[in-house]
Amino acid sequence: MKSAQLRFWLITVAALATFVLTLNLGIWQMNRANEKQSYQDLIVQQSQLSALDASALSINRNNLSVILHRNVTLSGRWLNHHTLYLDNRQMNGKPGFFVITPFEFEDKQSGELQTILIQRGWAARNFMDRTLLPVIQTETGRLNIIGRIAPAPSKLYEFNGDGIGKIRQNVSIRELEKEFNIKLLDFSILQLDSETASNNNDGLLRQWLQPSLGVEKHLGYMFQWWALSALIAGLYLWFQVIRPLRQSGI
Repeated sequence: MKSAQLRFWLITVAALATFVLTLNLGIWQMNRANEKQSYQDLIVQQSQLSALDASALSINRNNLSVILHRNVTLSGRWLNHHTLYLDNRQMNGKPGFFVITPFEFEDKQSGELQTILIQRGWAARNFMDRTLLPVIQTETGRLNIIGRIAPAPSKLYEFNGDGIGKIRQNVSIRELEKEFNIKLLDFSILQLDSETASNNNDGLLRQWLQPSLGVEKHLGYMFQWWALSALIAGLYLWFQVIRPLRQSGI
């Protein structure tokens, strides 16, 4: 009798502990999904605000949370001799380059010149000659660009350390400052096509993916943990309560 009672309580404690653990893991995943959904909503709200100009960008340059994912309109010039090509980047499922170029613009209020790294778009690469760079039609004079404020270009795994030359696997804004001997803002801009922009005929694709924070993944994990909680509760009730009662004829 004592052995049966001990077995009953051991199973009960184990089932209860596992039920509570899986239930709380599901709650944690739900909270993570809610946090990311709130941030995703913020991204959408930011993108719907009016576009910043050079002065507003300069004023808020140290407050990335305010300007991130906002649209911006700038007038300035490309520093074409500093153009780089980020290798192994995809757009529409095709591998190629992300073309990046520093862009110099003037803050009309302060009169200061600012330089920011522009992720200009995607270009196909020549797979017969991997060292051959695509031809980018780039204006040399003053022009207007429209873009969306973004973090620095994302990094991929790199086998051979930091690259040199025009084709790179990854770049760092701080390292580019030293290499180019110019001061860059701490973030970048994803250039967008627009009727009012001056540089839409350069042959680059700009079908940028919208930021995805994986909300659906967390919701999926939440349902999996809660399904496991329900399974544990159901199995416990059947084997420890309902089945013994049926066998005893109650």
